[in-house]
Amino acid sequence: MKFTLSACIFLTLLSSSLQSQNFIQAYANVVNQTQQSNIISHLTDFESFGVKRRGTNSLQNTLNWIKNEYSSYGYASTQLTENVYQNGAFNCKNLIVTKTGTVYPTTFVIICGHYDSVSGTGTNDNGSGTAAILEVARLLQNIPTEYSIKFIHFSGEEDGLLGSEYYVNSVVNATSPKLNIKVVLNLDQVGSVAGQENNTITCERDTSNPSSNNAASFQKTIELQNCFQLYTSLNTIIESAYGSDYVPFENNGEIITGLFETNESPYPHSNSDLLSNMDPVFNYNVAKGAVAAMLHYAVANPNPLAITEFKETNQAVFYPNPAQNQLHIAFGNLETPKINLQLIDWLGKIVLEKEFYPTANQATIDVSTLAKGMYLARITSANQFYSKKIVLN
Repeated sequence: MKFTLSACIFLTLLSSSLQSQNFIQAYANVVNQTQQSNIISHLTDFESFGVKRRGTNSLQNTLNWIKNEYSSYGYASTQLTENVYQNGAFNCKNLIVTKTGTVYPTTFVIICGHYDSVSGTGTNDNGSGTAAILEVARLLQNIPTEYSIKFIHFSGEEDGLLGSEYYVNSVVNATSPKLNIKVVLNLDQVGSVAGQENNTITCERDTSNPSSNNAASFQKTIELQNCFQLYTSLNTIIESAYGSDYVPFENNGEIITGLFETNESPYPHSNSDLLSNMDPVFNYNVAKGAVAAMLHYAVANPNPLAITEFKETNQAVFYPNPAQNQLHIAFGNLETPKINLQLIDWLGKIVLEKEFYPTANQATIDVSTLAKGMYLARITSANQFYSKKIVLN
């Protein structure tokens, strides 16, 4: 273990967390739709792109492949943004995919990992994390969550966490007000070693400065551990976080946790970091735990029904609600050339109508001239309809 802790404090926190985390059958139904064949397919594709070094076609081709995967799951182009930064003489890109929450749309749960490699294809480091994040994104695409989710694929990790550091500086701290982050879950090297008994995953927590966020990080890590215990067959241990893309968030005072293989592979940063030297079954089980953790952290609808009974949603979100002078709209996965919005009063009169040709995932409308009261907001996009009661104060 890389940290020491009073047994009394540990047991108190663990007991409290277990009491607040009960098994939810609806979550299990989602987790159990994780597909091992998808993990293997992702790892195979990732490996085929070669060495994903800065400035290479391989890195760009991998990014394009990741974007295409999100599109195939139903994420709209407006939900995908590229965060471009300078890495030496080269432009490198982080990919950020945003899924808007239904209750707390401006508070984010981040799941992240890097897609660059050095001296090899990086199939474990970090194709394994990439594969798991993609499977999480596929399964959560149509499930409403109270908190917004950002799926982030960083480049520049192998050059010294350049991509994640740039994102924290250029987005997290440059947003006004500062981006509100509930927790960051980082996945790096979760494919383990072929031929070994890979039955334990390491859950990582913050033990560094600033220390003000360490207790909260530890709590979220216990919750992560509980998700694996409740929804997967893997054992868990807790270790200290170090040396991956959560570090810039950690240094920024954010609450972080992470996943890392317990049986550590000797092959990263070499030509032997290949699927043949990994355990894809372990990678699959880690993906299941990551799905469970994101359902928990983002507070998915705890519907006790089977996954087939989760209602599909266009993920359009209006906020704040109640609103005063401005009403914000997150278009979610609506993707058509034109989106029509109507605000209808309770006499059935259309009091405001606008058309949007969205190039971004959000828009703002001025409602300061409208009378206080309750309205029906109605979005029409192609043959899709979405309605929501809105209160103007």
